[in-house]
Amino acid sequence: MAGRLENEHVFVTGGAQGIGAAIVEKCLGEGARVSFIDLDQARAGAHAKALGAGADRLYWSRGDVRSAADIAKVHAAAKAALGPVTGLVNNAGRNSYADPVTMTEAQWDDVFAVDLKSAWLCARAVLPDMLAAKRGSIVNIASIHADLTYPGMFPYAAAKSGLVGMTRSLALEVGPQQVRVNALSPGYTETPLLKEWFGMQPPEKKREVLGVHAMGRMGKPLEIANCVAFLLSDEASFVTGTNWRVDGGLGARFA
Repeated sequence: MAGRLENEHVFVTGGAQGIGAAIVEKCLGEGARVSFIDLDQARAGAHAKALGAGADRLYWSRGDVRSAADIAKVHAAAKAALGPVTGLVNNAGRNSYADPVTMTEAQWDDVFAVDLKSAWLCARAVLPDMLAAKRGSIVNIASIHADLTYPGMFPYAAAKSGLVGMTRSLALEVGPQQVRVNALSPGYTETPLLKEWFGMQPPEKKREVLGVHAMGRMGKPLEIANCVAFLLSDEASFVTGTNWRVDGGLGARFA
């Protein structure tokens, strides 16, 4: 189905590659005006150019989601270009491979700044317009690690669990004004972050991972983006406070 996001302005964090890039492309395809923020200026510019959308449909800017000042600046420019934000996708995130004893406070703070705090900062920026209009949708990209995890990724699961908890709490705060907030938890998805992780593993690890998937394969970024578009749209008008797993059945397995 196309056109589900006509007349919407969707703001995406980390929109230059992987799942974020797929979300930007999908939302444009569904008729939305789309803005995105990313630290990688070269990759963001190349992605925007490849999409071929005009200035009346697409706006992007370099910015750091750890910075409230950057978020405020990019949000203001995006609003000026495309109108008030009606849909927010907090997609920006980073993996963490830390030892709980040797990890520094600075490393801990950086993980939580990207994976959790940035979602609140972005929500804080866009919510005044949503609340005034009594409509809007926020989708927080969490992870299957919010429910299931394994050694070697400390404290990623803690940050993503926090994001799901924040989703529930925020949904209760803004629900009376008809603003919806949901989380979406991808499983293994073929992104640069996943390739980075597999590069740190023995060669047989990928075969092991595929072997525990009910569908025998990993997800594609577009498959995640399809679900995001649904949650942003009016088709999900009575869906809020949830955490949707999009993992190919991985979390259903007793492995």
